[in-house]
Amino acid sequence: MLMHPELDIPDVADLLEQSVEAIRGSLDQLADLALVRPAGPAGRWRAVNPELGLAAMLARQEAEAQRRQNEMDRSRNAMASLITEFATTRPASSSSGVEILCDLSEVRVRLEELAADAAGEVLSFAPGGPQPAHVMEASRDLDQETLDRGVRMRTVYLDSVRNDPATVQYARWLSELGGSVRTTPTLPLRMIIVDGRTAVVPVDPEDPRKGAVLLHSPGVIAALRALFEQVWDQARALGETPTRDPAGLTVQERQLLRLLACGLTDERAAQRLGVSLRTIRRMMADLMTRVDARSRFQAGVQIAAMGWLGARTPAPLGVDINAVPVE
Repeated sequence: MLMHPELDIPDVADLLEQSVEAIRGSLDQLADLALVRPAGPAGRWRAVNPELGLAAMLARQEAEAQRRQNEMDRSRNAMASLITEFATTRPASSSSGVEILCDLSEVRVRLEELAADAAGEVLSFAPGGPQPAHVMEASRDLDQETLDRGVRMRTVYLDSVRNDPATVQYARWLSELGGSVRTTPTLPLRMIIVDGRTAVVPVDPEDPRKGAVLLHSPGVIAALRALFEQVWDQARALGETPTRDPAGLTVQERQLLRLLACGLTDERAAQRLGVSLRTIRRMMADLMTRVDARSRFQAGVQIAAMGWLGARTPAPLGVDINAVPVE
């Protein structure tokens, strides 16, 4: 149709040696993708400029992907919250598959026992950003002993650890011993799963000092493991170079915008991303510069109008965003 715009549907069918019905079906699909549109007399169609048509199609797909990502993140957080609430409201007993540990020293002892008894795998979420030096040093011997026994270890940290040399060095040390380390912008909670039989989660994900819950119920463990695998699949290997999406955003920058759009303060967003408050404000200042905004409110309006939050189709390159009407 681009090469022969003068052809009507029967002519296209003859040229492609297809039935008229097959061509009409293809045109319907192309019209749904906004790559063709009716032109002039009935039965004639015009191909849209591919540069514009494909860009619009890609923008719609990106917006839909972002919507699905938002739903998945909400589902992860909701599932983690429900599992923790379920565990803390169940009576602690061996028959219930729940143990509640209120003392942090008791939690550490049980974690050491679980690691020492691990035979197959240890899966971990490690939120909170860069890990304290004394925590990593205390874990080194136990991690090495666990890996030396052939236990598979997979750990997900926050992306922010990439800026902390000590945590990066520890993660690389784990990798050299056979462990696997990935990072992601946010994590739903702190969690350890051992051999697919026992999981340890905090009583209160917002305050690990309140103790931990040991879960043994097969159904709960299966749900937590599914949560881990979903996060693991979308996380990036530690040595992988960060990439930017078509809008020029890193995964961490996009996650920051989503957190702020959900109403989180700078302080809470910093906690979720595992970075300092100063880093959050530096990231926002950089984003404001990139959209040429003089205030955070103006930046929010322009970011939403450009579709960076996935709410609407991004404006094509070269369009003056200040001239785009905001609904």
